[in-house]
Formats: sequence, C-alpha cells, structure tokens
Amino acid sequence: MIDRAYAAMLARTKALIPQLRDRATRTEEMRRLPPETERDLHEAGLFRVVQPQRVGGSEFDYISLVDCAELLGKADASVAWNFANLASHHWMLAMFDKRAQDLVWDKEPNTLIASSFIFPAGRARRVDGGYRLHGSWPFSSGVASCEWNMLGSVVDSDDEADGIEYRIFLIPKKDYRILDTWNAAGLRGTGSNDVEVRDVFVAEALTVAVSDLAGGPTPGSVVNPNPLYALPVFSLFPYVLSGVALGNAQACLDDYVEIARHRASTYNRTKLGDLQSTQIKIAEASAKIDAARLIMRSYCIEAMAAARRGQIPDMELKTRLRRDGAYSVNLCTEAVSLLFAASGARGLFTTGALQRQFRDAHAINSHLAFNFDAAGTNYGRVALGLPSENVTL
Repeated sequence: MIDRAYAAMLARTKALIPQLRDRATRTEEMRRLPPETERDLHEAGLFRVVQPQRVGGSEFDYISLVDCAELLGKADASVAWNFANLASHHWMLAMFDKRAQDLVWDKEPNTLIASSFIFPAGRARRVDGGYRLHGSWPFSSGVASCEWNMLGSVVDSDDEADGIEYRIFLIPKKDYRILDTWNAAGLRGTGSNDVEVRDVFVAEALTVAVSDLAGGPTPGSVVNPNPLYALPVFSLFPYVLSGVALGNAQACLDDYVEIARHRASTYNRTKLGDLQSTQIKIAEASAKIDAARLIMRSYCIEAMAAARRGQIPDMELKTRLRRDGAYSVNLCTEAVSLLFAASGARGLFTTGALQRQFRDAHAINSHLAFNFDAAGTNYGRVALGLPSENVTL
C-alpha cells in the first residue's frame, strides 16, 4: 500500500506534466530549466523527496527517484534529468559529516547542489585540515541553479602502497567557475556545463570517501539513521537517473498509440491502427518499457528492504545492480528507436515531440552508467572470479 504522503507527491508531480510539456521547446532553447519550471519543482517539494525529514525533507524511499523521474520524463526528459540529479544530492549530503550538512541546510534547506563524478577529472592532495583540489569537470547538470557542487576526484599520494583513493568534495559556488559548454543534441535543457576549480582548499568535513558510500553506516548515520542513507551509492547509481529514460519512452509510446488510433496512411489512407505492423510495434515497445520498469522498481524496493535488515550487498549483487540498471535503460532506448522508425517522415519534423524524445533517449543512454558494455564486462569479470574493475563499488 502506498503511503498517503507519497501518493500526494506523485499526484503533484503528475499534475505538472501538461505545463512542463508545453515548455519543452523553450527549455531546449534556453539550454537550462526555465525559472518557472524550477519554481514548480520547488513548490511541489520534488527536489527534497530523499532529503532527511529533520531538515524538512520528505525522506521517501529510494524508489521515489525512479517514480517521480518517470512522471516528469513523460513531459520533458531534461526536466526529469535535473530533478533526479539535484534531488539525489540531498540524499548524498545526508551521508556526509554533520558539519557539512549543517553548513548547507542550516542556511537554506532548499538550496540546490550540482555534481560531477568524473573522478579522473580532478586531483586532490592532502594538507593540514583537509585537501587542496584542482581540476575541470564536465557534465555538471543544472549547475547554473546551484549554490554548491559535489565533485569527485582522485587523491594523490606519495606512497603507491596507499592505492587509488576516490573522494567527493563539497564546494561552494564561489570556489568554482562555470564554463558554458553545453550545446548538445539531446537533453539540451539540462545545462550540463563544465566546472573548473583552481587549487582550492576543502576542509576534511566537506569531503567523503567513496569507500564510505559502499553500503552500511556512513559519516552522516549518527544524525540520519534511516536505512535510506545506508544504501550503496554507486551500486545504485543507474537508478538515480533510469526513471528519466522510462518516462521518456512511455511518453513516446503513448503519443504513438494516440496517433495510430486516428491517423491514416499518407499513401493508401489505411488507418494505421488497423495495420498488423503497427500493432506489433506497439506490443514490442510496450514490452520493453514494462520490463524496464519492473527491473528498476524491483531493485529499488529490494535494496531498501536489504538496508532495513542491515545487509550490505556483495560484489556479485553490486555488479548485477549496475548491469541491470544499464540494461533497463537500453530497453527504453530500443523502444523509442523502434517507434521513431515506425513513425516514418512524421518523426523528422522539429515541431513535434517525437524527434526530441528520440534525441533525449540516446543522450540518456550515452551516460556511462547506462553503457552496457562497461557494466556487462565488469559483471562478467566478477562472475568468473576476477576482481571488479569499478573502483567506486
């Protein structure tokens, strides 16, 4: 049974679909979310769905990221992408040292936090009281709207025996520069620009080691004991964003079905809905989308249940989570591609939603988290008794 507060959140999200869809062209033209869209998401409480209740958040289960992103993705994948990214950073901040949480949320609990977890893009070195950080990171979605940024970096060490450490650094806006680089074919409205940091000091309390986010207690567990904040962050990373692909694909299918019900072929006036080929395409696309939804939601539900039991997934399960997260989004991309091809010349017009859905589907699929070759290779390695090559797990 769905919690009443969660049902109300889903209803508020669903109510936004018509107006967000109407703004989709403008969102693409701006290359970022329009101010009124950000205001709508704030007023609905969407950015705070997985933020701790102690600071005014909803503290819903992890599945809320998938469910809400799916609904928003039915309107505009760029909006859904920025929602999921920015909302998930409140979830991650709850795992940092309390001093970091207080620094951000005591001032403004609604504040937005961007990110880039391209760890090799940065270099950090340990100094007294913290780290010195520098680097240039791509793909920091929604960064223009944010007051903070979570940047992943490699920590240098003079001793090779220490191995490679991956760490996340919480940086205020004054300490990084935004580079206007986001001119992309898909997800155009996400404003996923580059950010640059030049030898900035970051206090120890404003950092967290990736190894502390592998599942189980984190530095923030003292004040945020909900199992939500004990989930393995990078094992579940695909499911932060997978709902975007799901909603985009579902919208594409819904649009195709609606048109096929009423439209006749340009050449022989046969009603499209009467053609067996149309019926088969609808069946195949819907099967892919429904299967993807089952995968995404099932893993999120199972992960929460395991966290409540105090269980930390082993490496086999972690690599399976990454494998199926990528696979489920690939299914959504296949569904959109199938429907785009079946739509003929209609899909070529830039005034329709179909061409945007097609571009967005492939832009989503280009994210490393959804690269099945990478996820599948690592799963296969572990299945064969070889060590994982993904150091974030």
